[in-house]
Amino acid sequence: MNIKVIAFDADDTLWVNEPFFQETEKKFYQLMEDYLPAHSVAKELFKIEIANLDLYGYGIKAYILSMIEAALHISEKTISVEAIERILQYGKEMLDKPIELLDGVEDALKALHGKYKLVVATKGDLKDQHKKLHESGLGHYFHHIEVMSDKQKIDYSKMLQRLEVDPSEFYMIGNSLKSDVLPVLEIGGHACHIPFHTTWAHEQIDHTIEHPNFRQMDTITQLLPLLLS
Repeated sequence: MNIKVIAFDADDTLWVNEPFFQETEKKFYQLMEDYLPAHSVAKELFKIEIANLDLYGYGIKAYILSMIEAALHISEKTISVEAIERILQYGKEMLDKPIELLDGVEDALKALHGKYKLVVATKGDLKDQHKKLHESGLGHYFHHIEVMSDKQKIDYSKMLQRLEVDPSEFYMIGNSLKSDVLPVLEIGGHACHIPFHTTWAHEQIDHTIEHPNFRQMDTITQLLPLLLS
């Protein structure tokens, strides 16, 4: 490999994220329990989230807007103002969650810093992701921060053009096969999947990946022998 740029997904690759969404969703099920059982609330919320992706994108703010819409839909617009206020409060609590770095992240960044250009390539809300990066204390390791509206082939290609790097010189590390691995492999890059113990349903795929540029590791630090050899 002739790698020059290594990019890291942020949420559930550098720090904890999805468990906070699941924790909030359980509160939402309880809030809506007079209208539908939890599994039905989950189904309606997911349907609305996916329908809203083109409008709102990803992140906590988009999630809360979809939750409010789901509450109005499920309740046939009879939900109380107090319940809507509670949903808004859920969002503020999520935005204020402390950063929990995943094991080995800072050790890996220290080892790779100065040997490659390191990049954050993540989806989500611009302000929230920059806030997380600042609070994580990891910002000084990175040459470039890219908060992407989506992670399709075109999004990666545009980022690589800005970085003036060929796909064959690019390595992406993340917890989502759908967003962090497949599109990068399709444009000729290298990718490593580091699974997180829980993944949003929208980011899951139903097939295995066999590709010469693909690796799967349990932790980020397991990649170091490959990248530092």
